[in-house]
Order: sequence, then C-alpha cells, then structure tokens
Amino acid sequence: MKTAALTIFTAVFLLISSTGYSAAEKDPAATEMGKKLLERFWMAVKNNDMNSIDQILAPGFQSVHQYGSGDRRNELELIKKLHIDSYTLTKIKVTRNGPAIVITYFVSVEETIKGKRLSKTPAPRMTVFVETEAGWQLTAHANLKPMGS
Repeated sequence: MKTAALTIFTAVFLLISSTGYSAAEKDPAATEMGKKLLERFWMAVKNNDMNSIDQILAPGFQSVHQYGSGDRRNELELIKKLHIDSYTLTKIKVTRNGPAIVITYFVSVEETIKGKRLSKTPAPRMTVFVETEAGWQLTAHANLKPMGS
C-alpha cells in the first residue's frame, strides 16, 4: 500500500510542478469548479448512480485506500457496495494546476468497505479531476481513513 500511495502522490506532485501554475495561487473559479465537481461525485455515490459514476471516472483512474491500491474497475465495484445515507464535506482546499484540479478535504460518512461498516469520524481524502475532451473526469482518489475507525 505504501508504494501505491507514494506513486499517486508522486504523480500529483509531478503534475503540479510541471505546470506554470503555483499550487498556492488563489483561484476562485477553480475553487468553485472543484467544489462543484466534488459535490457531483459524492452525490452520485450517495445515490448509487452508477451511470454518472461511470462517466465521472476517467479510463485510467487509480485509487489508494487503507487496504491498497485499485483501478477503475475496482473502484466501481467498491462504490456499488458503499450504501451511504449522508455525507459531510469539510476543510475543502482546491488548487488548479493546468488541466488538473486537486482537492483535499475531510469527509464524514458512514460507509461499508470490504464488508466492514466504518464510523462517521471525519477522515482526509484527496480527489483529482482532469479536464479532458470528454469533460472533467476523476482520475485519482485517496481515502486515508483507517479501517479500524
């Protein structure tokens, strides 16, 4: 798992550092777009709207969870089984780096992962959207909530 997490974070770092944008720049339009994309994704997950999720996830999507890394197929299977009632997004930070919007945040959500029901304790996440010819697509997601909580 450490290797997968390091790979995703390294890729995001390289994407950020290879563009002409400063990660620290305040960009209200990017912040608004990032929040809108994030809310769209979480609402689709909450509603178990697999058609929307299928369109949102990029073909080369990757994720990292507390139990290891996954690809698009793994994430679609995981989302099908989440069955969440509600969620709360807080501490949202958005940066735009060229065609990528990187969002870090905390989410409070009661979810079932790998058959284990987790508490609503807020946990950090990172979600990366990239602007493609097909529109904005989610290309990477990190769930940093420990399985024991």
